Amino acid sequence: MKIATASYPLDVFQTWADFETKLTKWVSEAAGQGADLLVFPEYGAMELATLAGLEIARDLEQSLHAVSERLPEADALHARLAAEYGVHILAASAPYVPAEGQRPVNRARLFAPTGQVGIQDKQIMTRFEEEVWDVVPGNPLQLFDTALGKIGILICYDSEFPLLGRALSDADLILVPSVTEALSGYWRVRIGSMARALEAQCVTVMSSIVGPAEWSDAVDISVGAGGIFGPPDKGFPETGVLAAGTLNQPGWTYAEVDLQTIAYARADGVVLNRRNWTQQKGRSDSAAMIKLRE
Repeated sequence: MKIATASYPLDVFQTWADFETKLTKWVSEAAGQGADLLVFPEYGAMELATLAGLEIARDLEQSLHAVSERLPEADALHARLAAEYGVHILAASAPYVPAEGQRPVNRARLFAPTGQVGIQDKQIMTRFEEEVWDVVPGNPLQLFDTALGKIGILICYDSEFPLLGRALSDADLILVPSVTEALSGYWRVRIGSMARALEAQCVTVMSSIVGPAEWSDAVDISVGAGGIFGPPDKGFPETGVLAAGTLNQPGWTYAEVDLQTIAYARADGVVLNRRNWTQQKGRSDSAAMIKLRE
């Protein structure tokens, strides 16, 4: 299969047709390059708040609800484009309010060309999400069995936690939609993505928002790039990097991925991290303190 992962800039829209035009252009470009799976970034849907006006888009609380209210329309558009172009699409994640009076979750949606939709919410909130924005954890981790293989989703910060990755150890692909405001944040998520690929001997796919969005206090500046990673083992690059986009340059990053290569590395790799995971049991308790000083 061919994977396309986005370095995605946010825009201001005057009309719904403006958003529809933008998304259609992005999907048609990747599909035109032969991509089977398209991965958009975390909170990329925040640009939908501009349809309610810049005053609301700038307000942290109102912007959450403005985007959530637009999700049914956005999902219908993604479903139509997935079917029209014959691709799987991980839509940009969005704040979603489950019910009146409940706090928003950070929700990603995976659209298959046949009409099925998978939903994955973020598990662990960053300090900004928890302490300032009051976005909360949502549904538990899911594993989606698709025509492209088994797919899991770790939204941004979730990729930095090994046990969440382990819960998806049967995934062939782990998608990591992200948004990071500094180079250090980009590298934290990239290192986490590469570590999860190493541990599960799978392919991880990182997408990013890039560039400024002065109209938002939540995603006002973003640093990042798309990247596709695997275990540095048989059948994969020695660096583990299948493809890496140019930092802060909008566009798609592409890589070819073969499920048989993943299966081969898991069965007969130079190392067998995924199989040997359980050998940590009994060896990963708190280390004994040994005094080596006077």
